[in-house]
Amino acid sequence: MKSNLKFFKKSKIMPVDKFFYNVLYDKKFGYYASRLPFGKKGDFITSPRLSPLFCEMIAIWIISSWELFGKPKNFNIIELGPGDGSLTKVLLRCFKNFPEFNSIKKVFLYEESSYLKNIQKKNISNKDVHWINNFKLIKKGPVIFFGNEFFDAIPIKQFKKIKNHIFEKNYKLDKNYYIREIFKKTTETNIKAIESYKSLKKLNFIEFPKLGLMELKKIIKKISELTGCILLIDYGYLRPNNQNTLQSVMKHKKNELLKNLGKADVTAHVNFNLLSEYFLKNDLKVKGVITQKQFLENMGILQRAKIVAKKMRFSEQSDLYLRIKRLLSPNSMGNLFKVILAYQFNKDNFIGFE
Repeated sequence: MKSNLKFFKKSKIMPVDKFFYNVLYDKKFGYYASRLPFGKKGDFITSPRLSPLFCEMIAIWIISSWELFGKPKNFNIIELGPGDGSLTKVLLRCFKNFPEFNSIKKVFLYEESSYLKNIQKKNISNKDVHWINNFKLIKKGPVIFFGNEFFDAIPIKQFKKIKNHIFEKNYKLDKNYYIREIFKKTTETNIKAIESYKSLKKLNFIEFPKLGLMELKKIIKKISELTGCILLIDYGYLRPNNQNTLQSVMKHKKNELLKNLGKADVTAHVNFNLLSEYFLKNDLKVKGVITQKQFLENMGILQRAKIVAKKMRFSEQSDLYLRIKRLLSPNSMGNLFKVILAYQFNKDNFIGFE
């Protein structure tokens, strides 16, 4: 178990979010520093890899939003956590069918992992795409931020309320290099943050995405400066129920959370009520939270599938509809994945949310 030592660095006790940040993003040993997690040979599959039709719906949504913003001559699209670049690759192909939009759009990819960045650059050989670590390069708007399974990959804090006192969950490395859970009284700053959200008030077990909200703060600042919006698609819930949603996946199967560290993916379900509250607190408007099924059906994915299927052999059609079923099925990604749109603009008739 000595291998656990590399994730603790200088401290033998760490809060959940800092520990899993090291597990996922350490430049030498982290999960995202050394492996491609997506696809059959990886650990999980994402919607853009499941079907290019998912990506086409996002492309249409982006172009429609550009029209809603009045077809500005400066228009920035920022994909958050672009994975292997599958989504952006299809977006660029779709944009070519809309010459006016294609000629003015700017595409930025916001990626933390150097390893994934290199894979994205191999998959997307396009001089119009720029990789960024912050948003300073983007000086004229509007801006559209888009993230598919971006937020769930940012580690969360966990707390327990005992007799009205809030304790934070930490991991401790013992003398035999085993990892133990311990709870320590938390800081006033954390208590104030937690108590400022209605959606967390009555909980005894609290998941709080402090690092994720810090990322959103930077995004909101840019939207507030230049006008624009953020569209997030992720798996999660509307009402928390004292559940520990941290989970680990390896080779498409559940993995024990503290095993295979650095070799398995670790995520948490997203609290969409909390996200909504956070956007509203920071002066963005919020356009509902709907399921992925509702969003994709509103965007016309089934009609698009019919058109595409006409040119296919029967076996290809079967494969197409199996993939669409997985995207839309209430028992699969259809209801588990939610979609939220937050924006700063004087119109609100964005498509997909009717």
